[in-house]
Amino acid sequence: QVHIEESGGGLVKPGGSLRLSCTASGSFNTIYDMDWYRQAPGERRELVARIMNSGTMRYADSVKGRFTISRDNAKNTMYLQMNSLKPEDTAIYYCYFQVVDGRNINDWWGQGTQVTVSS
Repeated sequence: QVHIEESGGGLVKPGGSLRLSCTASGSFNTIYDMDWYRQAPGERRELVARIMNSGTMRYADSVKGRFTISRDNAKNTMYLQMNSLKPEDTAIYYCYFQVVDGRNINDWWGQGTQVTVSS
């Protein structure tokens, strides 16, 4: 069993910053991809950023240059540093882990954390 814990959301003014964290705990071997997704009201869930086990990172065009994804494999933790936040970044942010347990690869999601950018 794997437990995912997200934290770091909140209310921030345009131009401000927030840092999201997501940690996996439980019994497993390793984590391959770690992703951040977001879903605004009435919108589809979209991929914001991905960091692979190799360290390769990918970003949505809308957040390039403003958001930075990172991971600490020793702590099974992923971060999303969000700078220069805009109102259109307002959404529920979900973390996703591709967890390896023996020969099985399973998808695990965080509970979501609200990010609101408003003056």
